[in-house]
Amino acid sequence: MAPSSLLLHFSQRRLSHSTRGGFFFVPTTLALLTSLLILFYLFTTSNIFFLHYRHQHRQPSLPVEKPGLPSSGGSRTPPVTGRSFPVSLDGAAGSSPVEKSPGVGGPPVAGESGDRGVNAGQHGSGDRIKPRGDHVNSNDVYHNRDVFEKDYREMNRSFKIYVYPHRRDDPFANVLLPVDFEPGGNYASESYFKKSLMNSHFITKDPTEADLFFMPFSITRLRHDPRVGVAGIQDYIRDYVANITRRYPYWNRTGGADHFYVACHSIGRSAMEKASEVKMNAIQVVCSSSYFLQGYVTHKDASLPQVWPRQGDPPNIMSSKRNKLAFFAGAINSPVRKKLVKAWRNDSEIFAHYGRLTTRYSDELLGSKFCLHVKGFEVNTARIADSLYYGCVPVIIANHYDLPFADILNWTSFSVVVTTSDIPLLKRILKEVSSDKFSMFQSNVMKARKHFQWHPSPVDYDALCTVMYELWLRRSIVRVPLTASFGSN
Repeated sequence: MAPSSLLLHFSQRRLSHSTRGGFFFVPTTLALLTSLLILFYLFTTSNIFFLHYRHQHRQPSLPVEKPGLPSSGGSRTPPVTGRSFPVSLDGAAGSSPVEKSPGVGGPPVAGESGDRGVNAGQHGSGDRIKPRGDHVNSNDVYHNRDVFEKDYREMNRSFKIYVYPHRRDDPFANVLLPVDFEPGGNYASESYFKKSLMNSHFITKDPTEADLFFMPFSITRLRHDPRVGVAGIQDYIRDYVANITRRYPYWNRTGGADHFYVACHSIGRSAMEKASEVKMNAIQVVCSSSYFLQGYVTHKDASLPQVWPRQGDPPNIMSSKRNKLAFFAGAINSPVRKKLVKAWRNDSEIFAHYGRLTTRYSDELLGSKFCLHVKGFEVNTARIADSLYYGCVPVIIANHYDLPFADILNWTSFSVVVTTSDIPLLKRILKEVSSDKFSMFQSNVMKARKHFQWHPSPVDYDALCTVMYELWLRRSIVRVPLTASFGSN
């Protein structure tokens, strides 16, 4: 090959290599520069790089004082007869000024969280920022005080209930009419509801103006009636629904979606097995309210607080020397209670007792900082209401409990919710609650307790009125297509 040809050949090869390298280098450089520009943009505009710094150095927000609401020292409103009553939201003596809570937070699901102590480990002011920028004080006893107060006024003014009428000479008057004595026992909420409702201004005798229709049968009294008993409750309910569908047009308009009944005894969860339209369409106001209970539909149905009735206020609630860290006493009728007693029965700070107490139950509640609500046969017991009544912070150990009034009350502000699997860590969880946090819990206990008290004639914001509010939230009528099976069982 001639020298000139060799020179040309090697020149072309060199040019070819440099061109290929250049084509490789240019896009790589552009991609690198683009990535650097994107990172620079994110660094200067995003919160990602500053989140840790802001979390550690954020100053606690000051509570926002809300003007215009009454102070906490207000007195109870007298009983009502045939008219709505004035609103006074805070009625606990000696509580802190009302704080504004513009945002709505969700209630804790008892036992749903995988964290150790759902709300016991929270520190700081309890304030947070909602995604839309609203300031929320999660230490308030209500999710949204303003919304609740406004809606409560409207409910109190306009809400009407029609009760299916029954004569005093009805063979089952004992089941259908209010009791003529003071209700008592573990399932008193069922009788108190009917007794208090019939003495309230929510009752209307005109079904055309009714928002909801109440089927007044008592599951507890059916259970104890020798003509019915546990075995006959399902047949009784089936026949009752068939009877009202034949005699009245109201059920058939909605398939029962604007009807409700109340049951506190756990037998109520199976009482509707032969009246499936009641279980699926009507509102079930029940004590045994579990997210995993067959037949209980969250948001359609409502959780009724189980309350052991007591008269007046106990003495020395705030001044009691609460020397015990936590207290439980009761029958060992569930694996959860067995686990609790096994773990803590010999502890010097957590008093976990089974069998009959040698001391007064009330003294133990008054002498403990935390009182344990532990699942028995059902998720519900009267121990939450007991705790609130005696000023003791409730600790809820009952997985999947749809807590009473969860639409209204911010349970994380006055209780500790613990998963059953964390029972061995219970002492550690409770000891992590600072003195300031405990003071906040106890202050809110005093504000929440009025919602768990029954009265023969309703008192503003008591248990009856709060259940009425829960029903008012569910008052919208859903038109259910009727089928030939309705009322034919």
